[in-house]
Amino acid sequence: MGELGLDGQSIAPGTRLDLAAVDPGDTSAYPAGKRAARAELDEVRHRLAELQHLLWADGRHKLLVVFQAMDTGGKDGTIRTVFRGVNPHGVRISDFKAPTDEELAHDYLWRVHAETPDDGRIQIFNRSHYEDVLVVRVLGLVPEDRWRLRYRHIVEFERMLAEEGTTIVKFFLHISRDEQAARLRERLDDPIKRWKFNPSDLDSRKRWDEYMTAYEEAISATTTDAAPWHVIRADKNWYRNLVVARTLVATLERLDLRFPEPPEGLDNIAIR
Repeated sequence: MGELGLDGQSIAPGTRLDLAAVDPGDTSAYPAGKRAARAELDEVRHRLAELQHLLWADGRHKLLVVFQAMDTGGKDGTIRTVFRGVNPHGVRISDFKAPTDEELAHDYLWRVHAETPDDGRIQIFNRSHYEDVLVVRVLGLVPEDRWRLRYRHIVEFERMLAEEGTTIVKFFLHISRDEQAARLRERLDDPIKRWKFNPSDLDSRKRWDEYMTAYEEAISATTTDAAPWHVIRADKNWYRNLVVARTLVATLERLDLRFPEPPEGLDNIAIR
C-alpha cells in the first residue's frame, strides 16, 4: 500500500487496502501540530489559487477531484476550506444525490459524464459514480454480478477521461466510527448544525463494517496510475485539510502549466 503520510502519496495499483490498519486520528506525520498546519495551509491555498489561475489561462488541461467519505466524513468542510480563495469561475462542484427517473433510464455513468470538467477548469465531485459500487452494494439495490462489473466500467471510464486530457485525483476521507459518533452528536446539540442531521445516517452507521469492506474493495479495484486514490486520515480537520491541499498543489505542479504567448505587436500599443 502507498504511504499514507502527509505527502499524500496515492494507493499503489494492485494493492489490497486494509482500512483497519490505517488510524484515522494519526497525525504523527506532521509533528509541528495544528497551529503550524493552519499557517502552512494559508500558504498552500495561496499556491493553489495561483495554479488554478494558471490552469484556466493555459487551457490545455482539466482537473477532476473526487471526494468520498462516510456520513460526517468532512467532504463539505474540506471543499469549503481547501478551495477558499480560488476563483469560483474556474471551479465547479457536482453533488450526486439519488438519481432522477430520467437518470435511471440511462446507464449509471450517463449523469456523471455530463459533469466532467472542460478545458481549464477544476471539477469537484462531492460524492460520485462510486456510490454505484458502495451504497448500491451495501443496500443490495442491484445484484452482485452487476455491481462487480462496475469496477471495470469505472476504470475504463476514468482511463478514457485521462487519455482525453483530464487529470484525476480521488480522496477517501477516512474517519473512525467514534469520531463519526461525536460529529453526529454535535449536529444534534448545535442549533446551527441540527438541520444537517438526517436520521438515515444512523441506518448507514449500523452498516459501518459493510461500508468499510465496500470501500476497501472499491478503492483497491479502481486505483490506477491514471486515477489514483488517496486515503486521508480525517479525524482531525486541520490535518485532513493540509494533506488534501498539498496533494492538489503537487498534482497541478506536475502538469507543466504555463501562460499562453500574448498576441504579437503588443509593444506598439499605446493606451491613451
